[in-house]
Amino acid sequence: MGPNASAEDLTREVARFILAAGRADIPASVIEAGKKSILDGFGLALAGSAAESGHLVQTYLGSLGLSAGPCTVIGTTLKVPARFAAFANAVSIHADDFDDTQLAVAKDRVYGLLTHPTAPCLPAVLANAEVLDCPGAEAMLAYHIGLEVECKIAEAINPRHYQDGFHTTGTCGVFASAAASARLRAFDLDKTLRALSIAASQSAGLRENFGTMTKPFHAGRAAEAGVVAAEFAALGWTATDKILEAPRGFFRAAGGGYDAGAIGAKLGNPWTFDSPGVSIKPHPSGSLTHPGMTLMLRLIREHAITADRIERVDVGTNSNMPNALIHHRPRNELQAKFSMEFCMAILLLDGNAGLPQFTDETVQRSDVQAMIGRINFHIHPEAEAAGYDKMTTIIDICLKDGRVIRGRADFGKGSPADPMSYQEVADKFRGCAERARWPAEKSEAIIAAVRQLESLGDIGELTRLCARR
Repeated sequence: MGPNASAEDLTREVARFILAAGRADIPASVIEAGKKSILDGFGLALAGSAAESGHLVQTYLGSLGLSAGPCTVIGTTLKVPARFAAFANAVSIHADDFDDTQLAVAKDRVYGLLTHPTAPCLPAVLANAEVLDCPGAEAMLAYHIGLEVECKIAEAINPRHYQDGFHTTGTCGVFASAAASARLRAFDLDKTLRALSIAASQSAGLRENFGTMTKPFHAGRAAEAGVVAAEFAALGWTATDKILEAPRGFFRAAGGGYDAGAIGAKLGNPWTFDSPGVSIKPHPSGSLTHPGMTLMLRLIREHAITADRIERVDVGTNSNMPNALIHHRPRNELQAKFSMEFCMAILLLDGNAGLPQFTDETVQRSDVQAMIGRINFHIHPEAEAAGYDKMTTIIDICLKDGRVIRGRADFGKGSPADPMSYQEVADKFRGCAERARWPAEKSEAIIAAVRQLESLGDIGELTRLCARR
């Protein structure tokens, strides 16, 4: 923590970081990584607006009788108040479970299971920036501040928080939204403390809802909660100034404790985007499936494996991964996103696992269900020994001719160990935009605008490209 900080004033230390961090404090590598996640977020918001959950959110917003607001619901004609735009856009970003993923630092904090950091952060930034007519540089700085606070809080809380059922994208995401909102609104220390505290009392999200629309609902509520917290703090709403560290505060109530050394002095030192990094997903499924999927694709290509040659596939991981990949016999696309068995089966059958593969119809295909039955997903001692800060996956493909093809992967494509370039993210963005039937000229303009985000005079130049007219 800072030179005058202690575990007893941790919330104040976080608030000071929100107020003090400047563009000069952020390395160029962090700025570039952030642009990739921001572009990814815009693409996912477009794709999510066309999902069933997106349509339901749009129907709900339409039923509220709102007069037109200043903020864009991406992929639609809707303009609504800030809180509702933040909610809708965050739900859309997380709808396909295709959004970026925070990596863990400590070995007992499960890799890939801390937060999806952009989903609750970027929509809050955009909503506030549209209200305040902020330039791109200010919006980008607020995004980095919010994401850094979110990720360090997720790293600090006891792992019990996630293991016992909380969904950190929802619970820790409120701090990203509140922090970014406070920064864009130029709050003083007192207002920032109150915004963090009000947000914390709205923290929620339970992992039992994985594989349903309520998982992205968590991200939506997190984004909305931080915006609402800042709006009430601006009005003078009161709240404690020690919500993180207090005996009845967030860390102890939600996790039973925390590691103070993982947050205070570590805010921006290093920035999470630099170390340990943030993964961008090549497949619309739970991040824990990705090392195995990257490995399976490599083995299929190297050995010319076809589905008709498969007797059985053993997929071994550490004991935390089945704790999230809970659907062993999925029957719909949302369950399939949290099914190692489906992700292996579809690669063996179709050779691909993108948005077109994650549909109810595909999951229910007879050949898919039959291949799922041949996948043995289990805990492997070698993967367990590798530590929870990795997603070690060991695959043994047992062929009908008696041969066994084996491989191991600790990380997947899109991770810092095998990162996606801006162009690769742009290609992913184009695929997401196509899902929303977005005009190609607008898509290319969004890609170019995010690349030069700090040069935009008004964030509205970008959000207008994301709205239907």
